[in-house]
Amino acid sequence: MTFHFAARTALTLALALAAALLCVWLQTPLPWMIGPLVATALASVLGAPTQSWGPLRNAGQWTIGTALGLYFTPQVTALVGTLWWAIALAVAWALGLGWLSGRWLQRSLEGRMPGTDQERRATSYFAGAIGGASEMTLLAERVGGRTDLVAAAHSLRLLIVTLLIPFAFTYSGLHGLDATLPGPRQVQWPGLALLALATGAGAWLMDKTGRANPWFMGALLVAMGLTMTGTELSAVPQWLTNAAQLVIGVSLGVRFRAEFVHTAPRWLASVAVGTVVMIALCAGFASLLAWLTGLHPATLILGTSPGGIAEMAITAKVLQLGVPVVTAFQVCRLVAVLVLVEPLYRRFYLRQP
Repeated sequence: MTFHFAARTALTLALALAAALLCVWLQTPLPWMIGPLVATALASVLGAPTQSWGPLRNAGQWTIGTALGLYFTPQVTALVGTLWWAIALAVAWALGLGWLSGRWLQRSLEGRMPGTDQERRATSYFAGAIGGASEMTLLAERVGGRTDLVAAAHSLRLLIVTLLIPFAFTYSGLHGLDATLPGPRQVQWPGLALLALATGAGAWLMDKTGRANPWFMGALLVAMGLTMTGTELSAVPQWLTNAAQLVIGVSLGVRFRAEFVHTAPRWLASVAVGTVVMIALCAGFASLLAWLTGLHPATLILGTSPGGIAEMAITAKVLQLGVPVVTAFQVCRLVAVLVLVEPLYRRFYLRQP
């Protein structure tokens, strides 16, 4: 790491911390993530030399994955297991909604982007898919899509969802409606060290085997496995989860550079409109699932929303809105989309020999 890189990273973290403390004082929703996200995004768009350091982002995802895994006690796991059919419906919903979003975006490209019909189809299809930004961008590149437009679409969608849903929930009074608590609720430093070692090993293994979102998923799965068996090593300190939210917010905010707002304005406008419509449709679908399952609609809105798994799970944790259910829905959807979205594209859009 060069001195210039380190200085930019330190200044960005200082800005993020100041924004987080301001949001705590203002009592905004998710202050430790939304404050840094908004501050760094604005600074980046204005041309400030903001910087996110990959290992810090990984550590933040590792911490959040571990903290969420502690909610999966044997009793909660049994409850989530009874919802397999609802999770399957949510996966089908996500695939269908992603396809419709892609069709909407494809219309915004007609006659406005050079290239072949296949390039435009690939760009719009993977930009509309409800999956991880980096994974969808990589898949789009494989079939000749515009990676810049795909990455911009997912970044903007994540920003809108991360800002809109927590504020809507907070100011509508949806807070603390779920009584689910993590297994261990006290910090035990020797146990915390063992927990960090075990979850870190899981994250490292997922990273080395090329899995998606390895530092979050690896830590989550190991912490889940331990908690499901009744093993309670330690809770995760609140200050550590706050720091994790801060670095995750920074990693999202630095995606928005000065040139971002000049990247196909009509495309970004279509993404923004489509995202708001997707949130509304997901709210309707979640209300239907709530009626069928007896769960609170707010929990299922987070579980089915077109946001990132870490961001929606953090929202559920901070607002106490059914962390295990939200996490289970989001994890299963992520895995299904990563497995199915490319074969479905090749099946329906590419000519078979």
